[in-house]
Amino acid sequence: MRIKGADIPDQKKISYSLPYIYGIGLAKSLEILKKAKIDPDKRTKELVGEEVSVLTRILDEYRIEGDLRREVQTNIKRLQEIGSYRGERHRRNLPVRGQRTRSNSRTKRGRRMTVGSVRKDEK
Repeated sequence: MRIKGADIPDQKKISYSLPYIYGIGLAKSLEILKKAKIDPDKRTKELVGEEVSVLTRILDEYRIEGDLRREVQTNIKRLQEIGSYRGERHRRNLPVRGQRTRSNSRTKRGRRMTVGSVRKDEK
């Protein structure tokens, strides 16, 4: 099923399917379902057309998917343009929020690159 341009799984409960939309977590999912008066234990495939339209109308109130991604990218670009410390960390592809980099942050920095390894000259 597609809601607001995002594919959500049919077999899962709707409360766990909605977080597949970028910008919606479990708490916000439950809040939306409460507003729409839809049972959170209902499966996605069991939704009626009217319930889907109510969900879509409620989701219009939130910033999700493309709009949210665009906003995050413009915020990062702004930080880089003004030359802030956080912007520099984004530019160098390093952790932004003060984590150590000497021993950790492999996810952000990528695979190890061995530097050095000087050999003796053979005569």
